[in-house]
Amino acid sequence: MSEEKSEHGICYWLAVTSHALRKVFDAELSGEGITLRQFEVLAWLTNEGEMSQNALAEMMNLEPGTLAGILCRMERDGWLERRCCSDDRRRKLLQPTEFARTEWDRLSSICDRVRGIATAGISEEELEVFRDVCDRVRNNLQEAGNEESSPIEIATPRKAVVA
Repeated sequence: MSEEKSEHGICYWLAVTSHALRKVFDAELSGEGITLRQFEVLAWLTNEGEMSQNALAEMMNLEPGTLAGILCRMERDGWLERRCCSDDRRRKLLQPTEFARTEWDRLSSICDRVRGIATAGISEEELEVFRDVCDRVRNNLQEAGNEESSPIEIATPRKAVVA
């Protein structure tokens, strides 16, 4: 495939846009002592309530080992705490700390500001078309993953927690 054609492909545009959005989020959040990925963890725990590391990894579509390092840093920095599950003492449940809960509204306002920057000059109708197209692309990929010869697994978004 020529360089010109690859620049106009859907993968290119999704990747470039995602990278730009993450870069702005990280820049905005860096002064708060938290990364975008850590903010996403807090968003899931705030919206869904306490949960195990495995459940959170599944919701975030991350490998548990990848999430482990993020959680260790968040615990060290006072953003979350682990407590023993009353049903199974070997299982740890994650929950935001009181500090994280007090910071949540301020962090969410940063998210809202970045969302506003990203969608400036884009009408609600255009955003709806964008969401519909993204859903169709994801559904197409999901259907491809359902074919017996294809081992692709695509996570279905439960709730938009960041952008």
